[in-house]
Amino acid sequence: MLLRPALPALLAALLFGASTPLAKLLAGNMPPLLLAGLLYLGSGFGLGALLVLRRLREHHGGQPVTRLHISRAERPWLLGAIVAGGMLAPALFMLGLAQTSAASASLLLNLEGVLTAVVAWLAFRENADRRVVLGMAAIALGGVLLSWQPGGASFSPGALLIAGACLGWALDNNLTRRVSSNDALLVACLKGLLAGVTNTAIALSAGAALPGTAPLGYAALVGFLGYGLSLSLFVVALRTLGTARTGAYFSVAPLFGVVISLVLWPDLPGGLFWTAAALMGLGVWLHLSERHAHQHTHETLWHSHPHRHDAHHQHAHDFSWDGTSPHAHPHQHEPLAHTHAHYPDIHHRHPH
Repeated sequence: MLLRPALPALLAALLFGASTPLAKLLAGNMPPLLLAGLLYLGSGFGLGALLVLRRLREHHGGQPVTRLHISRAERPWLLGAIVAGGMLAPALFMLGLAQTSAASASLLLNLEGVLTAVVAWLAFRENADRRVVLGMAAIALGGVLLSWQPGGASFSPGALLIAGACLGWALDNNLTRRVSSNDALLVACLKGLLAGVTNTAIALSAGAALPGTAPLGYAALVGFLGYGLSLSLFVVALRTLGTARTGAYFSVAPLFGVVISLVLWPDLPGGLFWTAAALMGLGVWLHLSERHAHQHTHETLWHSHPHRHDAHHQHAHDFSWDGTSPHAHPHQHEPLAHTHAHYPDIHHRHPH
């Protein structure tokens, strides 16, 4: 298909990949769980500021005010995502990291993308053809080679904890898909605030001390860019691509991180880097060139999300509308049967 639907996921991967080497600059002696909490808080407060600025712009510009609301039926999905990916997963990861080598941890983190796809395919019945599966395998293998250190990886009890963290993040990704039709900034802001408060409180209760003003501000900035904006783009990608494909694109984040690290700390990459880059590039190409088209039926659906008046959105408005697109408001989809190329987005979650 086209590159445009994949851009939010790839940009999310770029921002998140950049956050790792940037966070390394301030890590120092800061406890990992405290750093994770501060990054999440930077995400939540930064996105909260954006939401306030957007509301002021809409109000003073005479534009329709974006509705900030998570329906009661969707709140359990969002809460589950926050608990699994924002609270349990970071705690398991930090516990596992203390018991295993950095090389093993890097290799095991590649499980997140694979488990995200497996959960999407098996538990949530998201469709996957041969090209998508091969692309996911190529990206995952590239991630393994990118973090591989010969002789450095070994099994340990800590490895199970890190694998559990990856499962938590995989569940987070799939549960977040269920609320991805809502405002992306709001969803990411709530996740950042709740996860940030929880992780920071745990770290402080364990004896950690807050850093000075400069590293605190730097952590907030890195969190806003690498976690906040990245997560917002990730939610948009979930809305348009589905979970497995978004997870696959997001799995190239380590490649972006390595490239940025090479810019900050110049060094000639070895053969494994170029092999990994080629495999990841192949995986992305397999996904971008996918074409999934068949006769399918849309059932009656009522939801709210930013949209244009395309083939899936032919409805009247019960309010004054100036024709601006995209726009967001609660709307109903009438039953429709047609054929066209599509992803498993929020309008195409049908069985095959």
